Amino acid sequence: ACKQNCRKKYTVTDQDTGFEIELDNEYMMSPKDLCTLDFLDQVIDTGVKVLKVEGRGRAPEYVAKVIATYREAIDAYYDETFSKEKVKGWMTELEKVYNRGFWSGYYLGQKLGEWSDVDGSKATQKKVYLGKGMHYYPKPEIAEFKIEAYDLKIGDTVLVTGPTTGVEEFELTEMLVNDEKLDTATKGDSCTIPLKFRVRASDKLYKIVKTE
Repeated sequence: ACKQNCRKKYTVTDQDTGFEIELDNEYMMSPKDLCTLDFLDQVIDTGVKVLKVEGRGRAPEYVAKVIATYREAIDAYYDETFSKEKVKGWMTELEKVYNRGFWSGYYLGQKLGEWSDVDGSKATQKKVYLGKGMHYYPKPEIAEFKIEAYDLKIGDTVLVTGPTTGVEEFELTEMLVNDEKLDTATKGDSCTIPLKFRVRASDKLYKIVKTE
């Protein structure tokens, strides 16, 4: 988690009397993340042509998830299928990646800001490092990975990231472990997985798990 000054708790001190007040469970320099999904239709109605999504210092899967979610919302607006029910689903997706909670900013007339109540992320999911890409066989479309930590199981949600590969997320439905068809690969194992996208030696393999 980020450990900059804006993520810390503070005590307010009266300079005349020395009286101190500890702010109740608020990180006063750490606002919640601005999110306009709930009223994105109103934003577009104003004539806005470009939306800027902040992603500095964020992991590639954060950028992929947020951009894909907003893209879907924008398309729904122009398809005239934008709805509160869809917004609820989109928000669930955004909650999976790094966030400090969400608020709508001052767009709708709110006078006071909203502050995060944690010193890090409130994401409902996190990635766990498993291993690295070793080789990709283009003709059969098979990727080989070396498992270096934890275990990989059929049914896991898997993430492959790399400088050129970008972000690819999928559910693991089949694999070979040390040339045998098994349901689990553990540390030290070599596993091969059928994949349509190219995997490179610099790529990292993760699985997505719920945040405890």
